[in-house]
Amino acid sequence: MGTLYICATPIGNLEDASYRLIRILNEVDLIACEDTRRTQILLKHYQINKPTISYFQHNQRSREDVLLERLKSGESIALVSDAGVPGISDPGHLLIERAWNEGIVVEVIPGPSALISALVVSGLDTSSFVFEGFLPSRAGQRRKELQRMAQEERTIVLYESPRRLLSLLQDMLAVWGNRRVAVARELTKVHEEVKRGLISEVISYYEQYPPRGEITVVIEGYKKEGSPDLDRICNEVLQLMEQGVGKKEALSQKAREYSVKKSDLYNRILKM
Repeated sequence: MGTLYICATPIGNLEDASYRLIRILNEVDLIACEDTRRTQILLKHYQINKPTISYFQHNQRSREDVLLERLKSGESIALVSDAGVPGISDPGHLLIERAWNEGIVVEVIPGPSALISALVVSGLDTSSFVFEGFLPSRAGQRRKELQRMAQEERTIVLYESPRRLLSLLQDMLAVWGNRRVAVARELTKVHEEVKRGLISEVISYYEQYPPRGEITVVIEGYKKEGSPDLDRICNEVLQLMEQGVGKKEALSQKAREYSVKKSDLYNRILKM
């Protein structure tokens, strides 16, 4: 049996390729690509000369049989998407599942991810989050999905195309109200941009400057009525510290006052 390597590739900047990724791509017998033309840019940059085969949404069923047979014959295959981690809103999940079921060794070569990169750069809560991928393109279905998530308390991460971004933001404002949001665009690329603010503010910005490129949207979760606003409380902690109160005492004082965990305040201050 060969090995199926799930390879995370750069989401923009080719310098983000790891040493391990380059070694694996040089060692495997075949590279299965979402788009062979896109992958060739990476291979050419690192002078990797290996055969490639297309594996994408519309041919994955027929290609899986071919790839599995080659794996069973002892060949090793690297699975890559156009950017980031295969299987995350990209082809790959079904092949990986079938490989496990066939007793084939599966290894992951970790690396860049638009999902995780956008989440951590957003400045929103990262302690718990939910990834919903691409929402439906039809307005009615999209709003139905937004209604389903209306009381989701975790931070929400979505992918979206530039031509639908404004429609998505407008629907979010209508269904969820004016929450904080971060739109991460073209991460690691020359025109990288992270636009933060209330949904209404971000709508106004992109009405003036139409977006382009790969987009990830990070939205703060639903806050129950009467639930404490940790950011506001943390600002009060910082104000006490500026007045000369020690950090531990300031945290303890505000934690008692608002009946919140001191550790939650401490972790939020670190992020701020």
